Amino acid sequence: MIKRRKTSTVTAGNVKIGLKYPIVIQSMVKVPTTDISACIKQINALAATGAKLVRVAIPAKPDSIAFARIVQKVKIPLIADIHFSAERAIEAIEAGAAKIRLNPGNIKDRNDINRIIDCAKAHKIAIRLGINEASIRNLLRDTAQRQRTDLMIKEMAGYIRLFENRGFNNMVLSVKSSDVIRTIESNRAIAKKFDYPIHLGLTHAGLAQDAIIPASIALGTLLWQGIGDTIRISIAGEPVQEVEIAKKILEPLGLFKSNEPQLVVCPTCGRVQWDLIKFAQQTKKLLAEIHKPIRVAVMGCIVNGPGEAADADIAVCAAADKGFIYKKGKKIAIVKQKNLFAVLKAEIKKIDC
Repeated sequence: MIKRRKTSTVTAGNVKIGLKYPIVIQSMVKVPTTDISACIKQINALAATGAKLVRVAIPAKPDSIAFARIVQKVKIPLIADIHFSAERAIEAIEAGAAKIRLNPGNIKDRNDINRIIDCAKAHKIAIRLGINEASIRNLLRDTAQRQRTDLMIKEMAGYIRLFENRGFNNMVLSVKSSDVIRTIESNRAIAKKFDYPIHLGLTHAGLAQDAIIPASIALGTLLWQGIGDTIRISIAGEPVQEVEIAKKILEPLGLFKSNEPQLVVCPTCGRVQWDLIKFAQQTKKLLAEIHKPIRVAVMGCIVNGPGEAADADIAVCAAADKGFIYKKGKKIAIVKQKNLFAVLKAEIKKIDC
């Protein structure tokens, strides 16, 4: 069992973030904020998929105006994503943001920061201090890669000091890079230095099919070490995919309890004497219609078949002409190959969770 690091608790609307609460999955709207109906549609889809917070970009005044209308029409707490402008931050807070994201790399004026802090305190909202490696680099005299983690931590420490000195503690921290190793190193560093909740993510993981591996390595490593209280998978694709990938990373670590089936499939080898892959694909299609937290195993031979069957709610272990059906580790039927899928389907539908 993973032992999560001790943190303070941060409140964003009706969502609690920190050690005492489940990891919060979030995502971001990917249409213009001024397209109010499209924003609401994406926000509702994300909430239905399992996101607990959704971030919305506020680059200009018309976006602030649209954001105020969006907040009133959705049930999930919204985060306003702010860069460069203190005015946009204050407008978003006053419009009803449950949380805002500030980037220490591009809001540096002390008076502007104090105005934002005072407004956030008055409205009792949360703030994420989110440093991106790309936004703190001075491209005219660029920092060597090996020094960028130290630079991000230095920037974060200075920013936190400003907030704490003004009596503001309802903060979440994040340090992100598109590099897996620097993301791991920088998050380990802030986890040691501060006890605020940490938001995990890579700045740019890639297209959906390319994002899964780097995101899984970076976030999985940190989560396994107890670091991370809220996550976002940044992909160039539909935002619902971000939530789905996040759940797939959290579930094997025991940090997310799914109500959907899990399918375990033998990788196959020369011992397999039947079309296991086709059978597994049929089973996966069947499970898409089953909304129960069950474990189903499809195995190719007796090497690992009985062992996997012992851990599954329902399992198949088959040979060339027949298959064995297991339920809760006990063999319940020997079935001809042509009837195997029909029997498996019937047994799956009998399971009561």
